Amino acid sequence: MTEPFRLLKLSAMYENGGNTTQRFLDGHPQMLVYPFESQLGTRLVNDALASTFPVKYRWPEFRLDASASADYLSIIDEETRVRARTPQVSKFRHVPFDFSDEERGVIYTRLVGATGRSRAHNVAAFFRATFEAWKDHKKSGRETVCVGYSPIIVVDAAKILGDLPEAHVLHVVRNPWSAYADTKKRPVPQSLSDYLLGWTLNQYYALLFRDQFPGRLHVVRAEDVFENPLRTLGSVCGKLGLDAADSLRRVSWNAGALEEVYPWGTIRKATPEANRATSRELSDAEASEIRARAGHYLETFDYKSLVPPK
Repeated sequence: MTEPFRLLKLSAMYENGGNTTQRFLDGHPQMLVYPFESQLGTRLVNDALASTFPVKYRWPEFRLDASASADYLSIIDEETRVRARTPQVSKFRHVPFDFSDEERGVIYTRLVGATGRSRAHNVAAFFRATFEAWKDHKKSGRETVCVGYSPIIVVDAAKILGDLPEAHVLHVVRNPWSAYADTKKRPVPQSLSDYLLGWTLNQYYALLFRDQFPGRLHVVRAEDVFENPLRTLGSVCGKLGLDAADSLRRVSWNAGALEEVYPWGTIRKATPEANRATSRELSDAEASEIRARAGHYLETFDYKSLVPPK
């Protein structure tokens, strides 16, 4: 009999520390951590939030009349598929990754053939097939929880937790000054107003669903992860019945230590000093507008006392 599927889904607004948190969890001996962002969304996602957030980051929707193979191909999963199919253009081309997307599809179809099609079964099969097809993945043999990170997916936390009774969601929030300063480094960054709309929506849904799903939706500050990842993430692990493993002290990929988080995210050094320095990159006008737009969430997350950079 197949063991119940246990998923820890990470969420964070862009440049809020989601990729960094995933890399701190990467070496945990009881976790199967997805190699890149697990972009589970499909083109069938179409709701009021589809104009605000890319559908690749959303919880998937599937056609009622589709086949398992069609379901598999509909999952966008851009970062992993680009690395597997066209590694020369992947930002992760520098890391070894013995993985075939075609083989994963065969495994996925087999797994869904045994469980039947449903959103819950499809997602479980996608994660399980990934780790079966990933040939050079370093496993401890003690893994019981799959971990995936999708930016902004906290907006779909009610669907995730409703579909998967054994799932938990971990949402990461970072002070909006540092976060916006980092998002400005993208080739085509969002405007300040658009970015803060997304940032506040993420915190709204995180707090809403934390109340609706007590004990299953967890919220941590990126600042606390940077300050003491073992304590902060070890506490979350404890709530899942997992060890506070020593591996939580460092960022890694496939259990190999990383000097910096980039290119998994724009955050290079996951330290309090680097985080504070990033917040000081903004102009006074930008900092003041962020304070106005972030509103009461600054008090909720104990960011109100932060002084805008001069």
